[in-house]
Amino acid sequence: QVRLVESGGGSVQAGGSMRLSCAESGNTFNNYCMAWFRHAPGKEREGVAALFTGGGSPYYADSVKGRFTISRDNAKNTLYLQMNSLKPEDTAMYYCVAEIYGGNWCLSGRPLKHTDFGYWGQGTQVTVSS
Repeated sequence: QVRLVESGGGSVQAGGSMRLSCAESGNTFNNYCMAWFRHAPGKEREGVAALFTGGGSPYYADSVKGRFTISRDNAKNTLYLQMNSLKPEDTAMYYCVAEIYGGNWCLSGRPLKHTDFGYWGQGTQVTVSS
């Protein structure tokens, strides 16, 4: 059973930076898609960044391109989201997600859908104040 546990959320002022971490356990697959989603009250869930653990250029939503960086430390089985130049509109609950089937589909460039991923963490809150 895949288990994902996020950490690193909190409060920051606009223009600041924050790094989210996601510790993964229980996964015996080698190559699969992982991503970060966010969900703000009254808004749709948004997939902001994704990577394929087997390699390739990550996917970024237009709303975060150039500001967020997704990465993974394979030795530690930990996924990261480095968030720079944060804006109040980045305020949301952030979720680490994974889907072990299907290959590197998450790098195709199409927007991510929450139904694409079968494994979700419990979420970590990010609040950006103006």
